[in-house]
Amino acid sequence: MPDQQPAPAPAPARDQALDRLARAAYSLSAADSRLRGRATRTPGALSLTHARALRALAETGPLSVGRLAAATETTGAATTQLVNGLAAAGYVTRERPEGDKRSVLVALTDAGRERHTDRQGALTEALDTALAHHDVQALEAATDVLRRLAAIYDRL
Repeated sequence: MPDQQPAPAPAPARDQALDRLARAAYSLSAADSRLRGRATRTPGALSLTHARALRALAETGPLSVGRLAAATETTGAATTQLVNGLAAAGYVTRERPEGDKRSVLVALTDAGRERHTDRQGALTEALDTALAHHDVQALEAATDVLRRLAAIYDRL
């Protein structure tokens, strides 16, 4: 028997579901804004961008500011500001490669690696708890939806 796709939902139900998805995406964006606000006011708090930077550095090792910008999906100027904040918190160092006075390499400190490990553990635990009733297939579908939303917002 060939694979059958589920019948498409009636237009009003699909429109309502898409509207709920858009509203949930707005809520996620608002939560990120609140997190960024806490990160600027609360010592030790990390915005999602800070966390992405620590993760990128933990996974790849030292990066130039340009490569870190690409890894965190931010601009060079925003990444410079990001690195300044992470350096002030003691999470990263900036070094000039020998023979290249224009480049700067950003590297994790031991404190930065520890902060990344702690945050990643807390995030994994929170996701596991909050999404325990979802199977792997549902989580993969959610991942696909989030990536598609990011692509849509990049085009708007």
